[in-house]
Amino acid sequence: MDFRDLWSEALAGVLARPMRSALTTLGTVLGIATLVITIGISATAGNQIVGRFDALTATSVTVAVPSVEAADSGPLVDWAGVDAVQRLAGVESAAAIADSQKTASVEVRANDVVAPGEVSGQAMAVVAASPTLPAAVRGTMTAGRFFDAGDIDRHDRVAVLGDQAARLLGISSVENAPAVFLKGQAYTVIGILGAVEREQQLATAMILPPTTAADRMGLGTVTRVLINTSLGAANQVARQAPIALAPGAEASLTVTAPTDPAKARKGVQGDVNGLFLVLGLVSLVVGAIGIANVTLVTVIERVGEIGLRRALGASRRQVAGQFLVESTTIGLLGGVVGAALGMVVVVSVSAVKEWTPVLDVRLALGAPVAGALVGLLAGLYPSLRASRMEPVDALRS
Repeated sequence: MDFRDLWSEALAGVLARPMRSALTTLGTVLGIATLVITIGISATAGNQIVGRFDALTATSVTVAVPSVEAADSGPLVDWAGVDAVQRLAGVESAAAIADSQKTASVEVRANDVVAPGEVSGQAMAVVAASPTLPAAVRGTMTAGRFFDAGDIDRHDRVAVLGDQAARLLGISSVENAPAVFLKGQAYTVIGILGAVEREQQLATAMILPPTTAADRMGLGTVTRVLINTSLGAANQVARQAPIALAPGAEASLTVTAPTDPAKARKGVQGDVNGLFLVLGLVSLVVGAIGIANVTLVTVIERVGEIGLRRALGASRRQVAGQFLVESTTIGLLGGVVGAALGMVVVVSVSAVKEWTPVLDVRLALGAPVAGALVGLLAGLYPSLRASRMEPVDALRS
């Protein structure tokens, strides 16, 4: 019996009971489909980590400056250091901020008249910042303008309020140059900063030019530098920024950089794989047991046929080969259907989530092979049992 005859006999045996064969194949279909879905969804979800990774976190670098001043050179970082950072490759915007515990909660009044029963003062933080702050915190000026180099050089008593601070003080427009009072001195409000994405505490703060803050509040030392980078450049900028800000003393600065998105992607893939891989393996084992049981039942039902084949000259190897090919065929069909079903599920889930599906061609080719291997292993014992039957005993039964 050549392979074509063996294949045709095995196929006829599978198609002789189509419903039983379909139910037997179902276990392998579920197992292979679960494995394909597991690998496909994990790869797709991992790929989304880069695309859907929080852009704000992935491109934000913060440099903290200690308050220690050198006796001969002054502060570790001066306000001009921001210009050096902005020249680094990958930096989109940067700004310096100065704050302190003493100015974390200062009473700011909307007028200098204290009227009984009226609350015109609000406790809020007072900070100093460089003119590039709106871009660095990814905010917008909802009214007026931010102070510029001219305001800084002239030591102008001007201020910018966060949108919530302006609301607390009852200021909604700067057209009439409203003033707020801080420690008895008037500051002209020239702008309102809103929609702040970084340093959201600035929404309730009063922001002064560096020179004015140094003269009036003692905020002359930079305490933080906020840097926004291009996507993927954060780690490089985090290494270079301390050198640009404080050459020779970069070790004194503390840099906060985002985690590597690639690590997060691998973590997601590992979690998803660990969750579903066991389910897929269990389904495959169940499918293999189902194939083995049905093949064994088929052997018992076809004892007379086996005896007749042996009596007509079929060898033990040919009888075993027939049942092995039948079980392998069932596993192969389950692998093909399961792979197709798994890929359809991956594409459907990706479409619903608006993701880009990631499908490995090797997976599509390997799944049917895995199904056939499961069928082959499941059919070993029943085929050996069939081959051991003696023709006389088989015919007598």
